[in-house]
Amino acid sequence: MTRIDDTFARLRAEGKKAFVAYIMAGDPDLETSLAVMRGLPAAGVDIIELGMPFTDPMADGLTIQLAGQRALDGGQTLQKTLDMVAEFRKGDATTPVVMMGYYNPIYSRGVDRFLADAKAAGIDGLIVVDLPPEEDVELCIPAQAAGINFIRLATPTTDNKRLPKVMQNTSGFVYYVSITGITGAAAAEAADVGPEVARIKAATDLPVIVGFGITTPEAAERIAGVADGCVVGSAIVKLVGEGRPVAEVLARVAELAAGAHRA
Repeated sequence: MTRIDDTFARLRAEGKKAFVAYIMAGDPDLETSLAVMRGLPAAGVDIIELGMPFTDPMADGLTIQLAGQRALDGGQTLQKTLDMVAEFRKGDATTPVVMMGYYNPIYSRGVDRFLADAKAAGIDGLIVVDLPPEEDVELCIPAQAAGINFIRLATPTTDNKRLPKVMQNTSGFVYYVSITGITGAAAAEAADVGPEVARIKAATDLPVIVGFGITTPEAAERIAGVADGCVVGSAIVKLVGEGRPVAEVLARVAELAAGAHRA
């Protein structure tokens, strides 16, 4: 059982849906992003998704691309991201942290070294968007052996033939991408998402969390209502990019979390 498994068990017992918040590590600087991260649990965030800045974020829209560039310009590295999680863990031993990003920085570090360091820092899960199931031996299987959940993305184009392959080594939860395209590109619609979530849940016992295109508390409520929870990223990252004070960012996160928890 990981912190992710424990969190979903608790939420089920409470009859609540999960609210997942994405932030970019090191955006606009390490100090600010750590302050935001530390404030997320009290704002109602059940799981923190921490972006690893990368030079070629192919799945991300402009808002998150710019966040990653700001972080890189500010000197953020994979090591600093691991250190950030370790620092967060000094004050929070229970909130799950999922690192989301791309394989290149992990490969460059070395998978075995990365997994040992990630586990020691207190990371619970990985979402690596450019590693398909055919490459499970690269990172997915070693991660699970190290006690770190490997969370897979399913999309509107993941058909019934492909779905079992996507599910085969997934753990923690399934991340359903609600739209075809990049982050922040369009609004998620519950009427479209609901049947897709049901289709995925027929293929797995794992919780299904929906992300991409959720920008308001009302949307969070609607989408969480047809899934096991929702992810908000670009709407939070945008506030950071605008230079809003940490307290203002966290106040908006609390509004979004309240929407998801009403579902």
